[in-house]
Amino acid sequence: MASASLLKASPVIDKSEWVKGQTLRQPSASIRCNPVVPSGLTIRAGSYSDELVKTAKTIATPGRGILAMDESNATCGKRLASIGLENTEANRQAYRTLLVSAPGLGNYVSGAILFEETLYQSTVDGKKIVDVLTEQKIVPGIKTDKGLVPLAGSNDESWCQGLDGLASRSAAYYQQGARFCKWRTVVSIPNGPSALAVKEAAWGLARYAAISQDNGLVPIVEPEILLDGEHGIDRTFEVAQQVWAEVFFYLAQNNVLFEGILLKPSMVTPGAECKERATPEKVAEYTLNLLKRRIPPAVPGIMFLSGGQSEIEATLNLNAMNQAPNPWHVSFSYARALQNTCLKTWGGLPENVKAAQDALLTRAKANSLAQLGKYTGEGESAEAKEGMFVKGYTY
Repeated sequence: MASASLLKASPVIDKSEWVKGQTLRQPSASIRCNPVVPSGLTIRAGSYSDELVKTAKTIATPGRGILAMDESNATCGKRLASIGLENTEANRQAYRTLLVSAPGLGNYVSGAILFEETLYQSTVDGKKIVDVLTEQKIVPGIKTDKGLVPLAGSNDESWCQGLDGLASRSAAYYQQGARFCKWRTVVSIPNGPSALAVKEAAWGLARYAAISQDNGLVPIVEPEILLDGEHGIDRTFEVAQQVWAEVFFYLAQNNVLFEGILLKPSMVTPGAECKERATPEKVAEYTLNLLKRRIPPAVPGIMFLSGGQSEIEATLNLNAMNQAPNPWHVSFSYARALQNTCLKTWGGLPENVKAAQDALLTRAKANSLAQLGKYTGEGESAEAKEGMFVKGYTY
């Protein structure tokens, strides 16, 4: 396996070459590493290394992706409010039961990201949600970050909190049955992004990844480049290159096992308010070029977020990226792009549960086909074409 420690034997590109007009360190301090011959493989994952690799490979299996259902209780409340339901634990439990118990969901979904409440929750029938997922051959995951807060000294940007106590929380989540985890931080193009915000996002993700692996959880590394803004696709590509170079620099510094992580990037698209839209083929071209320049092939899976795209748009873009073989498993980790039509179909009514589950399975199957490069778009509903972008979206 290609340990991240082996990367230390190669010179590191001076990041002032790719951050235009900004350097992330004092000019007097060089960031070029002297070649060092490692005395042996240094893997912080310790006794979990084999299990981490196995878990990551299980999630990155052909034709399957991740159902992101890790919305915080507050965000889940907004979803319930959209169909006229009160934000109570009973209503959240009913909706989450609907999702995880959809018959045959495991044919298309290999992992499900849960909120902490859900990890410890049972279905309305009294069965542990973790057990229901496992029976469907779906790996349970957990959101471990504590949300975004303002980043002092930045241009109205944010940073992701939650490192304090992460080791003990991760160990407890592992005991409860979670085998992978997610940490979402964001980068805003309209607000810069500043070198400070990029560095903070990358360092936080790297520390989270190392701590998670130490406790048996495969970390999903997610620096989301927000869709907010009027910028074109070339500007998104430029920023994404900066962000991912920084992320992998710090992942290597923290001895993260690349074979034991998954990535959840944004697709390279124009800003949501840009007048010039991009075809799925153009999105695929830009996104795959970015991945080839920045992501080592040792990483087993790239699980894209939908980021407010319509259900169909997210599926078409994923399908376009899978028209030729890739060095990684290129798949999905969608929340709204899997759940939107399902939620509306349910409407909080028990008699609509089966129809809502059918809607979820339709979207899951469509994205399964897209992962295999076989999606055609035939028979899609009008609801699936509706955009879901929310400015400044938070979980």
